[in-house]
Amino acid sequence: MCYSAQIVADYRKFVRTFGAIMDIHEFARLFFERAEDISKAKVPKAMEAAFAQPENEAEREIATLIGRFNAAQATKLEQELFKQRKRLADAERALETKVTKAASESRRIATDKIAWAKARIDDLQRTEPEPRDSRIFPGHYAPVMISENGKRVVKPMRYQCRIAGKPASYDIKFPGTYNARRDSLQGFWKPCFGHTHGVLLVEVFYENVSKAKFEGTLLETHERDENVVLEFRPANGELMHVACLWSRWTAPGEPDLLSFAAITDEPPPEIAAAGHDRCIIPIKPENVDAWLNPDPSNLEAMYAILDDRDRPYYKHRLAA
Repeated sequence: MCYSAQIVADYRKFVRTFGAIMDIHEFARLFFERAEDISKAKVPKAMEAAFAQPENEAEREIATLIGRFNAAQATKLEQELFKQRKRLADAERALETKVTKAASESRRIATDKIAWAKARIDDLQRTEPEPRDSRIFPGHYAPVMISENGKRVVKPMRYQCRIAGKPASYDIKFPGTYNARRDSLQGFWKPCFGHTHGVLLVEVFYENVSKAKFEGTLLETHERDENVVLEFRPANGELMHVACLWSRWTAPGEPDLLSFAAITDEPPPEIAAAGHDRCIIPIKPENVDAWLNPDPSNLEAMYAILDDRDRPYYKHRLAA
């Protein structure tokens, strides 16, 4: 599975590269619902940064919504800092009188939470970009390109697909639905495959791998079945045009949800040798339009695009 990915979070890359249109209304809806606490949408910092210098009224409105949300987050974090500093002071006073397990644990927890809150505040205030600003995990939002009325359109979508018509509880019942296995495209993913296809631009992806497999050692030599996170990067340095499925979920009294899953398949030899058994599918740029405009009566053509994929060599290393 694609546990995490470093993506192109700036919608303008799609506009420049593909002549795509940004669905400004969906971006505005995402940031409005988050600012109003209607949704708990997790948005990568780089996706927000795309609106740091708005060029029109709609983008200015989005920038205002982002600023309002971040200001509210900063206030909550400052309140948490105050709470944990008081907790730390209380614990240290108690320890001066008598060393107890409860006071020691309270001091440890308060110290950790203070460090976390200060790091989050620094991150909110930081303006210099970092690679991690573009990293998504399941449940995070990303810009995905689809075809709508014959035009390439970029929409913000959640990286965990909830298929239209399914109950919201599917997010918990099927937590792995951020990836769509190729061998289940005409099974679980039948409502989307051949109907709603998308493309995600990925620079790097990350996988959880068994430490025993990665090191080529026996599991019995480890104290427990530990995992390590590996970073996989195309050796040619090119962007991956990752094949995705998406859906618009609606329900009475609930905000619409746009969400997607990346299609995965058997891994190339170098990924298998590193200890992982799946890989996302980067399709060739010349096949993007055909992929985005599927014919439900000709699924073989879609499988052919997945077979005729880009096949870069993936370098890997332990993730920082």
